[in-house]
Amino acid sequence: MPEIAKLALEDGTVYTGTSFGAAGEVAGEVVFNTSMTGYQEILTDPSYRGQIVTMTYPEIGNYGINIEDIESTKPHLAGFVVRANSRIASNFRASGLLTDYLSKHGIVGLAGIDTRALVRRIRTGGALKGIISTQDLDDQSLVQKAKDSPGLVGRDLVREVLPSQPRQWTEQLSGWNQLNADYETTARQGLLAGKKVVALDYGMKWNIARHLYDLGAEVVILPGTATAAEVLAHQPDGVFLSNGPGDPEPLTYAQETVRGLLGKTPVFGICLGHQLLSLACGAKTFKLKFGHRGANQPVQDVDSGRVEITAQNHGFAVEEDSLPSQLRVTHRNLNDNTVAGVAHTEVAAFSVQYHPEASSGPHDSNYLFGKFAEMILQSPTIA
Repeated sequence: MPEIAKLALEDGTVYTGTSFGAAGEVAGEVVFNTSMTGYQEILTDPSYRGQIVTMTYPEIGNYGINIEDIESTKPHLAGFVVRANSRIASNFRASGLLTDYLSKHGIVGLAGIDTRALVRRIRTGGALKGIISTQDLDDQSLVQKAKDSPGLVGRDLVREVLPSQPRQWTEQLSGWNQLNADYETTARQGLLAGKKVVALDYGMKWNIARHLYDLGAEVVILPGTATAAEVLAHQPDGVFLSNGPGDPEPLTYAQETVRGLLGKTPVFGICLGHQLLSLACGAKTFKLKFGHRGANQPVQDVDSGRVEITAQNHGFAVEEDSLPSQLRVTHRNLNDNTVAGVAHTEVAAFSVQYHPEASSGPHDSNYLFGKFAEMILQSPTIA
């Protein structure tokens, strides 16, 4: 018989279901992702550190787990909630089951609850602190633990996921991703041959590094705690600011590094990197009610009017009214009109609040890697 497990929220709501994956008790901010596929990439995205992720799609685990679709060395989220966990994997690429994968990495999963009701609660009341437990099944005790858990605001979660050492990246897009690459992606391959890109890793998904490497550049990955002097010592032709977890405002060391790079080398940031670029220029950020998480977020390019369907995962956004004069809005999220991209008007730097590398998700925004390459080719490094 499956083991009973419970999810308790800080507002007093308790959901009872069954456990899958590891046994135990974990706390985190409860959020939801609207993707129909890509649960393995979601599990291994370091940006989910400190969060309990609920999948809105009801059938999860049915295509299993495979080695090609991981986005980091291990899962980073606090817990995983689904309506139905498949006990079989039906896919020619599958090398294991979701349940076994979660057990191996100590991730507590909860299945069998009404995820529609949970998502509606989050959409109405905002993201809530919560706790999943297979050990303590007392409702009052669990709710109090949820209330006492730390949440995300003001925490530096980047230090929990960043790499300990620099590394050279040499992995291309996987065979499966190559097969599905569009014409523009193929045309950009080798564009930056002989150039060097330093990627500042705040919790970077691997498919980002694969895209940079496929441009032909030498890709050096540095921990997100690196200083501007340490970055510039590598004599980069361009610097990439990665995604990562949590609240960007406490990351003053990262903001200082970005300030020290602007005007000295082209800069491209995504997600957390977008927020850090904006903060470094004097803008402010704020916490979204329930965030943008999924592979179906519409974004409009302000200049061209073109609409992209994008993959997103963030709970904070840049406050438009706080943008300094040297940053202009380039993209908007069409669901709530929040800032989804900015460009610097005086130096070579731009950023977006979404994931052009997708993995998983649509390929509409792959062109941004080409834009970064063109910026590098047009902007000689000033070291």
